[in-house]
Amino acid sequence: MISDSLPIAAIATAPGRGGIGVVRISGKHLMPLAQLLCGLSAGRELQPRHATYLDFMAADGSVIDRGLVIYFNAPHSYTGEEVLELQGHGGPVVMQMLLNRCIEAGQDIGLRLAQPGEFTYRAFQNDKLDLAQAEAVSDLIEASTEAAAKLATQSLSGAFSQAIHALVEQVIHLRMLVEATLDFPEEEIEFLEKSNARGQLQTIRDTLSQVLAQAGQGAILRDGLKVVLAGLPNVGKSSLLNALAGADVAIVTPIAGTTRDKITETIHVDGIPISIIDTAGIRQDDEADGEVERIGISRTWAAVENADVVLHILDASRGPTRADEDILARLPANVPLLHIWNKIDLSGHAPAIDTLQEATHIYLSAAERSGMDLLRKELLRIAGWQQTGESIYLARERHLLALRAAAAHLEVAAALAEQRDSALDLFAEELRLAQERLNSITGAFTPDDLLGVIFSRFCIGK
Repeated sequence: MISDSLPIAAIATAPGRGGIGVVRISGKHLMPLAQLLCGLSAGRELQPRHATYLDFMAADGSVIDRGLVIYFNAPHSYTGEEVLELQGHGGPVVMQMLLNRCIEAGQDIGLRLAQPGEFTYRAFQNDKLDLAQAEAVSDLIEASTEAAAKLATQSLSGAFSQAIHALVEQVIHLRMLVEATLDFPEEEIEFLEKSNARGQLQTIRDTLSQVLAQAGQGAILRDGLKVVLAGLPNVGKSSLLNALAGADVAIVTPIAGTTRDKITETIHVDGIPISIIDTAGIRQDDEADGEVERIGISRTWAAVENADVVLHILDASRGPTRADEDILARLPANVPLLHIWNKIDLSGHAPAIDTLQEATHIYLSAAERSGMDLLRKELLRIAGWQQTGESIYLARERHLLALRAAAAHLEVAAALAEQRDSALDLFAEELRLAQERLNSITGAFTPDDLLGVIFSRFCIGK
């Protein structure tokens, strides 16, 4: 990410044809450029935050397009700098001509093309948004469900950031007491009792635990679950995919081994995106029908290793087989597992869910769409999703990692607090590290290379 202060320009609307297209410019001293682009006399200036209908002029004085011009004076703009928006007709050729003209006319002030996410990066630099809010901008644009869009809007308004700031303030208050005590070594022994440091620390840990749970639910809503269907050939994996998707996504035939490669379909259950991955039926290499099927089976195991949930599909009409047990033995122990007994329309079982100590078993018929609600509810339970009135934060994986790291430092601090002869400076250091991890969420403490990764994933013009 370039961090110079030169003015930048980009097409801010999505590629393709549309009724309206926008070219956005951000920087300093943009009024002369606006006058040049729109053929205004030197004495006439645009009124800030008011739309003016004008011609967009080429270098030879001809008209490229006609549209609205809006000037935002600093710091009352999205980026905190002066911003100029030219709103014309949304044809790609017209937009590119207008952008080229802007770059040409802005040569004297060093106007250049913006990088992906650079407008939002400047908003972050100029304290218009913190890092969590900046990421919420991208989340709002990319939201795949109404619920995700609503939570992204809440994060953009600062709800998640406020929760993090409140935690940081609590940690700072405790650090202040600890570090003040370090100046008086004779008081260290009685510090924990006098200041109720243990109680304050426990309150912080409880609050952090609640924020982490809410952020975890938001991460599920944002990223969804990756669910892999695994089992022997012809047990009904593709039928189950079609039943969950509500459409004939996969080919279903009585012939074993119809599916030779992964098929992925994203569905939504109570607003949660779930990626269902149908895989090739698993059998021994010496039983596989050629190299293509062997490759498909290899890809099945790769998908299983990267799954959030594995559905082990079994045929309820014939019961478990030795081959089913061989598959079960190879499934990773760290991935949640559901045993799905399909074809109950042939076995005579009723739709049911049986939660045993070692595993959960669900009895259903994909062909007749019977028992599917039981599966959907269980997937939501595994995801940790709860329909509650509590706040949920649309968190990213880096937010969860930071929260967990902070919680780990506070756990060490709590252990130190229980040791009568523990060094208070170690206690203080764990608090400092916890604060550092929390600050990385909002950008108060974030390495420049991480900022570059975050903003490079934004679309150009935002």
